Amino acid sequence: MNYFTLKEDKSSGYMGYIDCTHKWGLPGVLRCPACTATWSGGASAYPSVDLSTVTALADFEEPRAEPIEEYERLRDLVLPLLPPGSLVEPGTELGPLVGKVQGRFGSLVARFPWLLLARRDALEKLQAEGLRGLKGCRTELRSRQRNAPELLELELLPVGRMHSNCLPPDRKPPCPRCGRDALTRPSNMLLDASTLPGHLDLFRLEDFPTTMVCTERFVDACRRLELDGVVFQPLPAA
Repeated sequence: MNYFTLKEDKSSGYMGYIDCTHKWGLPGVLRCPACTATWSGGASAYPSVDLSTVTALADFEEPRAEPIEEYERLRDLVLPLLPPGSLVEPGTELGPLVGKVQGRFGSLVARFPWLLLARRDALEKLQAEGLRGLKGCRTELRSRQRNAPELLELELLPVGRMHSNCLPPDRKPPCPRCGRDALTRPSNMLLDASTLPGHLDLFRLEDFPTTMVCTERFVDACRRLELDGVVFQPLPAA
């Protein structure tokens, strides 16, 4: 199986504007007692999660950093609500996207490296092709345009890792308490084939969640259906 990364096609001519964030989220960590870092990931998101039944809902509405004990308390409240296969880190975003959109968009929208949107008609075409793991979630994106297309967010589960051959040999392990990994994404990426899923055609990497990955089946379907808005780059695996 061949794999690809996908990103916005800047040559497509679409000039859509998006200003959005997810409705809820976990706080970042303030001065971890183990590694002293204050940090928030912010790339992991589970738009299908509904926190409206959580009693302390206000605790998930304001982006901020908290002592790790408070982060862990709030994390434990939402863990039962997350989809199977989820991984949680400080700054994980939850619930539908809220915000504003304006302008024209392609069939697929990858305005940010960690976020993939699709027009409803495009997603339905891909699902009809039998592609695996394509879960579209409603958004609360407002537009002043008449007949603006409905954009859905694709929920990408974290699966798969980079191969050790493309990572620094002297890299430090993640913090055992807060999980922070100080590694930056390698410029010459190589996937670890033994960690890649056999049941998903679209996912994000577990160790670098800003990296969206799709299979050759996904690419072929997009080209056959003439879906635009993104470009694909081969991503080797070993």
